[in-house]
Amino acid sequence: MKVAFVSLGCAKNLVNTEQMMALVRSAGHEITAQPEGADAAVLNTCGFIDSAKSEAIQNILELAELKKEGKLGKLLVTGCLSQRYQDELMEELPEVDGVMGTGSYTEIVPALEELMAGGTPHRFGDIDHTEEDGARIPSTPSYTAYLKIAEGCDHRCAFCIIPKLRGRYRSRTMESLLAEAKTLADAGVKELIVIAQDITRYGIDLYHKRTLGALLTELCKLPFHWIRLHYLYPDDLDDALIDVIAREPKVLNYIDIPLQHINDGILKRMCRRSTKAEILALLAKLRDRLPGLVLRTSLICGLPGEGEAEFEELCEFLREARIERAGIFQFSPEEGTPAAEMGDQVDAATAERRVELVVELANAESWTIMLTGGRLKAESLALIGDQTQQMLRAFHVDKVVMSCKGIDLEAGVTDSSEFHAQTKQSMLRCAKKKILILDSSKIDKVSFIDIAPLDAFDIVVTNTAPSKPWLDFFADHNVECLYP
Repeated sequence: MKVAFVSLGCAKNLVNTEQMMALVRSAGHEITAQPEGADAAVLNTCGFIDSAKSEAIQNILELAELKKEGKLGKLLVTGCLSQRYQDELMEELPEVDGVMGTGSYTEIVPALEELMAGGTPHRFGDIDHTEEDGARIPSTPSYTAYLKIAEGCDHRCAFCIIPKLRGRYRSRTMESLLAEAKTLADAGVKELIVIAQDITRYGIDLYHKRTLGALLTELCKLPFHWIRLHYLYPDDLDDALIDVIAREPKVLNYIDIPLQHINDGILKRMCRRSTKAEILALLAKLRDRLPGLVLRTSLICGLPGEGEAEFEELCEFLREARIERAGIFQFSPEEGTPAAEMGDQVDAATAERRVELVVELANAESWTIMLTGGRLKAESLALIGDQTQQMLRAFHVDKVVMSCKGIDLEAGVTDSSEFHAQTKQSMLRCAKKKILILDSSKIDKVSFIDIAPLDAFDIVVTNTAPSKPWLDFFADHNVECLYP
């Protein structure tokens, strides 16, 4: 049997896809990324918010069209969308041949065999007791991989449906995680991305104490170049964990904290435990303890009860906090969540307008991050002037300085004449972007992973055309590369 896998949504969902792929291959079946010509396609879906549901349905319809054309055999839908709409999915979309929930990933092989025998799999196991330690077929580039340390969530945020889709929080044992991490390191992975819905709670259910710091200390003994952390909730990001991040050079000073809002009233409505004062104190502590820190957060606009005063408070926070990376989302009233039933709903047009304003503000107020030197060191530079006058500066070993205001290049080996006029114009249009300047004569002399966590940047500028492996590397990280 030839089985195609398509994974949607978050990295945690991708890990489940990789586990299913390993199970299918170990059963003697062929794995492919191309649905055309496959006996069956497995679509692992997200069902978190409306946009994710729309994406999943669009993918179902596209795969259904391949079935209609005779280019695909069967279609099995798994993941959060099928978990959320266990019966409605096949009723509304008869093109779907079978469904599986988030508690049944390990049943993928019998489900496919049932499907190919003419049956209609409808498998929904216990979402509070899933097997998380199975083998995987990593689908990320060879130099980077995820390590999912826990499943589920014990938070009960008023706007979020995830606990109902993924179950209670379950930490994996440290032994199983270190064994999996060693396998990844032995396979050549250089960047390890530690993920869970909330990694700061790791170990509380299993060891009755926060254990993420101890886990990171052991992971740093493995031959990774660096380790990135996604996501750290502000409530449990304590001094002991900050000490580990500060002490271990392999743990990046890149903190992803989903704050969601800053107004105390809105935070309370969201059922978030942190207050504005606690958030501000935490961010100040992180800036003080972790030099060159890059902060990323998620924010929601338009939650019920968010008036103009609450919205302006959020905007003022962004102006003052200078968050390097911010994902801005419009409130989605998800059925089954308390927020969907609240009064004082903000109309969709107002919420959308607020998102646009906050996105513009976040782009204008974010700091510029540049990487410099032989083994490239990170440094944060505050923007200079207002949005139309901001500068992006990078101090390279060759003393390259770039200003996006006038595209002025000074150089040792890099001379402004080497840059084509079209590149200069492209840079002018990118004044709000985070830009990394690289000397092409040097980048081929270092390994890919020595460069940087490239997702801190929007654009890479080089003085000559990079080699194809580098261009592929930039493309894998969704980073635009400009060169003469």
